[in-house]
Parts: sequence; C-alpha cells; structure tokens
Amino acid sequence: MKTRTMQLTDGYEIHLRWQDAEGASPKRGVVLYFHGIQSHGGWYEASGAALAAAGFDVCMPDRRGSGLNAEPRGHCESVEQTTSDAEQLLAYACEQAGCEAAHLVGVSWGGKQVVWLAQARPERVASITLACPGLFPKIDLTTTEKFRVAIAMVGDRNKLFDIPLNSASYFTNNPERIRFVEEDPIKLTRVSASFLLASRQLDKRLRKFASSTYRGPVHLIVAGNERVIDNAKTRAWFDGLPSKVKRVSEFPEASHTIEFERDASAFLEAMVGFVTDCA
Repeated sequence: MKTRTMQLTDGYEIHLRWQDAEGASPKRGVVLYFHGIQSHGGWYEASGAALAAAGFDVCMPDRRGSGLNAEPRGHCESVEQTTSDAEQLLAYACEQAGCEAAHLVGVSWGGKQVVWLAQARPERVASITLACPGLFPKIDLTTTEKFRVAIAMVGDRNKLFDIPLNSASYFTNNPERIRFVEEDPIKLTRVSASFLLASRQLDKRLRKFASSTYRGPVHLIVAGNERVIDNAKTRAWFDGLPSKVKRVSEFPEASHTIEFERDASAFLEAMVGFVTDCA
C-alpha cells in the first residue's frame, strides 16, 4: 500500500494510502475507506489488502488533522469543512479509479462520513459498509467537559480535549494489538472544541438519512463485545432503513476493532464478500 497526498480545494494536503487492485482485469471498482476518531488508515491495512486482492482499488485517507496529517492536529473548522473533505475524497477516488461510483467502508467515527456521503451524493455511492459505526456511541464527554467545550467555542475554538477512549482495551482484547495501539505514534488522542461541535452537527444532519434518496446496498458489521457503540440503537436504525439489499454480520466474541482479533479471517471474508457481491 503506497502513500499519496491529495490537495483539497482550500490548499490542505491530505495524506492517504492507496492500493491498486491486484491482478484484476477488468477491475471490480474502487473502495473509499474511512477510519475512526483515534485511528488512521494504517490500522486497517489488512482489510485494504483483502479488498485489493478481490479486485478493488482501495483509497484509505487519513482525516484532516489525524494520522499522517500532522497539522492542525485534531482540529477541523466546521461541519461544512468535514463534509466537503469527504465529498472531495469521493470524487478523487472515483476519478483515480475511473469509476462513476465508489463502494464506501466506514469504521467507527468513519461511519458518519460514509452515511453523509450516501445521503449527500447517492449517485456516486455503489454500496456502504459500516463496521461498528459511531452513530450511537456509548461513550461521551462528561457534563463538565461539555461545559468546557462550550466555553472554548466562544474564546478558543482550537483548544484540545481528550478523546474519551483512554484505553486500548476499548478497541481490542488482543494483547498484540493492544500494544500496537498503545505504541502507535500517530494515533489521535485529543481533538479541538471545533471538531467536537462539528461532530455533533454532523450527527444532526445524519438523522435524515432514512428519508434520503440513497436506496443502495447497506452492510452492518457489529461486535458482540462492544464497549464503544450502542449495538441495540444501531441495529434499530439499520432495521428502519429503506434499502432493499441489507446484510448484517455479527461477531459475538469480537471487540470494537474487529480487524484486531487474533483471527480476523471471517471478518475480512464478510466485508470483502459483500462489496464483491455489490460490484
């Protein structure tokens, strides 16, 4: 998987990982893959490689201010900036792969970006896969922290706050991957007041998704040993979607980042199988 940079319309250079489809002729399409709030594309290279082996070009951008994107660390200016970034990345992935539409994959917080794109640009979305999406989180800031964020929005929008996922055990019970998360020098641990507000505002926009024009395939992947998102609320939301093609893959023993399980082969098979079926 190679690293590239792409210049957004405001001049910001965003880093992304790109892997061409391996030996596929013709190619099946392109997958645009969004990571979670703390993570980056490097956490999901196994699923990226599996998708490439199945014949898809794979684009895995690091969100503005996270992963390989050093500045401004943990910050975005507004919900409009976040959604614009996602839409530009979708256009880039399609252009680079020569496709009219992309298959979208979103893990945790990245699920918000996927749902937004399916809602805002349904004509450019071939399918969506949501792996433990952060649409209904169990974990939130305390009331005191929310008050501090509100104060910061008045006087210092760039002020950083700890992401309330302070233990690698939220993501996995695999000791090897716990060490990986703990030692990851580019994981994101703090975000700005402005980012937190943008995330809240994005949540409000996504409430209209069930009534949007997107009617394409949807794949929900959930972990049974989930400490980060509310599976019951997520499943109820999914059940209410109007798409005719819907699939659920459940991994009862897995933690939030299912790719980090000691044996993630069934997870990879489920993800790749759905995207392939939709190609």
